[in-house]
Amino acid sequence: MGAMELEENTVQIRDDFDPDKILESGQCFRPRKQAEGWYRFVSGRQLLYLRPLRSGTYTVRCEPGAWETFWHGYFDLGRSYAALRGKLDSRDDFLQRAMEYGRGIRVLRQDRWEALCSFIISQNNNIKRIKGIIERLCRLLGQPIGDSGFFSFPTPEKLAGVTADQLAPLRCGFRARYLIDAAQRVRSGQVRLDAIPSMPLEEARRELMQICGVGPKVADCVLLFGFHRLECCPIDVWMKRVFAVL
Repeated sequence: MGAMELEENTVQIRDDFDPDKILESGQCFRPRKQAEGWYRFVSGRQLLYLRPLRSGTYTVRCEPGAWETFWHGYFDLGRSYAALRGKLDSRDDFLQRAMEYGRGIRVLRQDRWEALCSFIISQNNNIKRIKGIIERLCRLLGQPIGDSGFFSFPTPEKLAGVTADQLAPLRCGFRARYLIDAAQRVRSGQVRLDAIPSMPLEEARRELMQICGVGPKVADCVLLFGFHRLECCPIDVWMKRVFAVL
């Protein structure tokens, strides 16, 4: 296990960006808030530490060049969210309050396979348990990320070769069967993750819904947060209640 070289730099983010809101948004489950104002993000084999200094200025620690080549895209920093907010109807009080509440959230460009598994795990679950299951899964079947003490998300090939009993230490219940089914379908090519970006939306949903345990809401979560299909809006029972009232 080789040493992991992290380079520290100062970067400017002039658009909407709030690490706390990103962590609390329910779209990602591996990032953590740490001591002394640092935030830790893990995606694939990439590791990032980020700390706010002052308005729009951050210290980042990551592999040399990774901020420009990986993390800038991961946080969707090529898109102005402030400009998008400016295009919405400022006369709608409810919409204005919603935009202000969510200001600072970025729609992350997450690893597609990891996002699929994460939202399978998220079914009928709470965020604390989801985070714990994912971390145990990475430690059980993932690969060490250098000497950082963290592990990559396991590949479909690795996960497809285990049994539900072998996943018992995860304490993920019925979801173990769904994870294995997803891995086997992706590994065999029955579910074509690489083809989904070019598919029409309904076809992309049907592709994902071949997997046991993936219904319309999980499919939309994966399409939005794993494939950055911004036309998707996952609707849960709480949102349905809001729509019914308003």
